[in-house]
Amino acid sequence: MADNQDPNDEACLTHLSLSLKDPTNSLQNWTKPNFANPCSGFNSYLSGATCNNGRIYKLSLTNLSLQGSISPYISNCTNLQSLDLSSNSLSGLIPADLQYLVNLAVLNLSSNRLEGEIPPQLALCAYLNVIDFHDNFLTGQIPQQLGLLVRLSAFDVSNNKLSGPIPGPLGNRSGNLPRFNATSFEGNKDLYGYPLPPMKSKGLSILAIVGIGLGSGFASLVLSFTGVCIWLKISEQKMALEESKNSQLMPDY
Repeated sequence: MADNQDPNDEACLTHLSLSLKDPTNSLQNWTKPNFANPCSGFNSYLSGATCNNGRIYKLSLTNLSLQGSISPYISNCTNLQSLDLSSNSLSGLIPADLQYLVNLAVLNLSSNRLEGEIPPQLALCAYLNVIDFHDNFLTGQIPQQLGLLVRLSAFDVSNNKLSGPIPGPLGNRSGNLPRFNATSFEGNKDLYGYPLPPMKSKGLSILAIVGIGLGSGFASLVLSFTGVCIWLKISEQKMALEESKNSQLMPDY
């Protein structure tokens, strides 16, 4: 027997479906009747969805060639504990409205085409223990607020376009909190700070310094050689002058 419909879940699923493009028809059973009544106990009529007590608590739509964007209405699935939309071709922003998914523990949006900044509001999802955004086009800084997520056990923002310092509470966690190594942050050209290795100096490179040294050495050599040539020339002229004077002073025989 199907559970009573939940208007929040229905709005969530309806708008998410409208915001997604499904070129491979992987979501063909995502239809309006099923949105109105998606659950039967722990089972769901929707592919990629899992229910708990008649509510959607897990969405796993991975590697389905999905396009489009992530609807902010996904925040209406208020019982959601795991959202995995990884390995698709989703674009647009990460909705700040995800902050209303207060039970969310797993958020995996990796390997898409998402852009814009990471919403600092995600810090309000206090139960988050997995954030995986690797291989997108995210920009801006990593929000300091994410350091407040003490339950985080996995964090990966590698291979984006992030910049600025890595927040200390994420890069250098204290106490018994799980540590994140450099692989969680690498692949962001303008991101810096521990645990990434020190950035290369933006001053003169060693090759440039060596080049300048060689260049200045060559210039010094040229100047020295020129000076010697001038000195030899002057000496030659002096000697010629002296010889001329001497020949004039010598008597004729």
